[in-house]
Amino acid sequence: MSGAVAAGVVVLAVVVLGTAYLGGQRGFPGPGKVSVGAHIVAVVLVLLAQRVADRRRGVTAVFGSVGVFFVTGLLLWTQWWR
Repeated sequence: MSGAVAAGVVVLAVVVLGTAYLGGQRGFPGPGKVSVGAHIVAVVLVLLAQRVADRRRGVTAVFGSVGVFFVTGLLLWTQWWR
């Protein structure tokens, strides 16, 4: 399940980056640098955590999965729901 969440974060980041690019090209306000940066950092952290979850076993794999959910929740809370 954490793999699907990680993929969703990647897709969300691509959408935010695309929106920022199109907004800049067409003169419309889009997501700011902080939001774009937060999504990029979240993608890196989520992919690293998912890699740990995929390649390890036991408690380490659980911590990797929990990390994916934690970073995703933090991203959604700070950039989308706040």
